[in-house]
Amino acid sequence: MSRKLLVLLAVVVLGVLIVAACTSAPTAAPPAETAGAAPATGAEPQEAAAKSTLDVVKERGKLICGVNNALPGFGFIQPDGSFAGFDIDFCRALSAAIFGDPDKVEYRPLTAKERFTALSAGEIDVLIRNTTWTLTRDTELAGNFVATTFYDGQGIQVPVDSGIETLQDLEGASICVQTGTTTELNLADQMAAAGVNYTPIVFETADDTTNAYLSGRCDAWTTDKSGLVSRQSIFDDPSAHKILDVTLSKEPLGPMVRHGDDQWFDIVQWVVFATFTGEEMGVTSQNVDDVKATTQDPNVKKLLGLEGEMGQKLGLSDDWAYNIIKYVGNYEEIYNRHLGPDTVFNLPRGLNKSWVDGGLLYAPPIR
Repeated sequence: MSRKLLVLLAVVVLGVLIVAACTSAPTAAPPAETAGAAPATGAEPQEAAAKSTLDVVKERGKLICGVNNALPGFGFIQPDGSFAGFDIDFCRALSAAIFGDPDKVEYRPLTAKERFTALSAGEIDVLIRNTTWTLTRDTELAGNFVATTFYDGQGIQVPVDSGIETLQDLEGASICVQTGTTTELNLADQMAAAGVNYTPIVFETADDTTNAYLSGRCDAWTTDKSGLVSRQSIFDDPSAHKILDVTLSKEPLGPMVRHGDDQWFDIVQWVVFATFTGEEMGVTSQNVDDVKATTQDPNVKKLLGLEGEMGQKLGLSDDWAYNIIKYVGNYEEIYNRHLGPDTVFNLPRGLNKSWVDGGLLYAPPIR
């Protein structure tokens, strides 16, 4: 075949291939943008449209706070139907920071078993209900703990006339415990470590647990020591019961928020820190107005919204911390109001002192 014929044949084949390529079925193409349409950003539509927790709370006009309603001193219902307690006051502090009003709160009572589901499902904005910070809860429940508000430890309560003084004295005993808590797991771990055989009797609620103990269904019952003191205060004869001189665990208790909203995490975190800082600086609900009018301390000025625009950095008004202290109080006031020397509990502060007094409460600077 001649060179000219070969070249001609190659040209014909190439032309056929080009035509075939041009007439084959096209791959799917993105739809043409309509006039005025925003360029694609890569964000999912639901994510782009999602509102922050702060925006949702403001639009709703109230905070929904998951709480306990049966733990005197921390979260309980008073005879007039209102909620009160140490944890309740942190809900009120958050409301004061957002709205300038501590009472724009809906309290949602939750059992230990219900609390994490309610938070992850968005039924509540924040969980402030004697909840222990642990690694698994931090990583598996789609939530974040903020600063610890109460350092506690698990204890065991028994009748005074039981003769029980130590863990070893509980050999073969039955112990009432609430399900869905770190308490249940800690008890199993510590009794195994001590080589003590026992029978756990598990209940859904704190009321069921203590009622079973009081009716003699178990030889002892266990929860955080603050909870033991709290429940003992409402027994018919508190003096008939005692708390063993043993601590089974570390129980750092504090608020929990959902993963995924850093602004809301920061707000709840710094509301707690504001109560610590108020105590550290000697600013109370009684003197806050005088301090605000006279202080020359730049750190106090930042706390009370006089300089630095600190509230705006959180998405709040600059008087956010002033409102917390004015309407709810600093940490010492909150603690003493519900748990301090003038209450039936008279709980020593211990680790729950400010760091300047040898405790663990320490807030980063507001600056």
